[in-house]
Amino acid sequence: MENSLLILLQLLFAHLLTDFILQPSKWIRHKRKFKVRSYVLIIHSLLAGALSLLFLQTWEWWYAAIFISVTHYVIDVWKLYQKKDNLKYFLLDQFFHLIIILLVWLHIINGFSQVLPLLKTYLNSPAALAITGAYLIVIFPAGFLIGKATQRWQNEIEPDYRNNSLASAGRYIGIFERILVLTFILTNNFAAIGLLIAAKSILRFSDKSETGARKQTEYVLIGTLMSFAITILLGLLVMSLIF
Repeated sequence: MENSLLILLQLLFAHLLTDFILQPSKWIRHKRKFKVRSYVLIIHSLLAGALSLLFLQTWEWWYAAIFISVTHYVIDVWKLYQKKDNLKYFLLDQFFHLIIILLVWLHIINGFSQVLPLLKTYLNSPAALAITGAYLIVIFPAGFLIGKATQRWQNEIEPDYRNNSLASAGRYIGIFERILVLTFILTNNFAAIGLLIAAKSILRFSDKSETGARKQTEYVLIGTLMSFAITILLGLLVMSLIF
């Protein structure tokens, strides 16, 4: 088990070096300009396989290094031909690379036969399902519920104040704060929840006396308290189910 984990970490470290540390900005610009005709793209892809083989420290898996190089090239070509270079395609690019690394790792450790048993164990584990379900709830339905519950107060906020914030910023702030609160509860770090509330209170505090600003502050406070209350109750429920 320890050796299997080491191999996975070696492959991940090789990818980290290839894609983020040993890839200067001029290489990225060259790839974007020449795309599939970029010689830098070939060097970059070969480097992915070479570093993987270097960290694995054995020629026995040379074919795995070639597979990593070829698939790295194909994935990068796919990304280069996308119309936008945004977060979505960055995450997809990294996701595809990680899938390849996972496949190579499973092949090296002869772990494919264990995938289905592990999946079956996960699906039959009340604790695993409860924790996963809790995270899915705080990411998706909880935000929708809070948005509907606070809709009438949102309509009272003046347009100038509503339009003065980043697009969808409140939604993402809520998602991340609920993830953090749930994680704190499941790891018995209740004190950290207080620090999170204090930090958000400082950032959201408004000393303006205008009615619009006060309404916005009250609206944010209501949403925050709802968010924390839902997540805390859900976290405690999960704790009671799995312990």
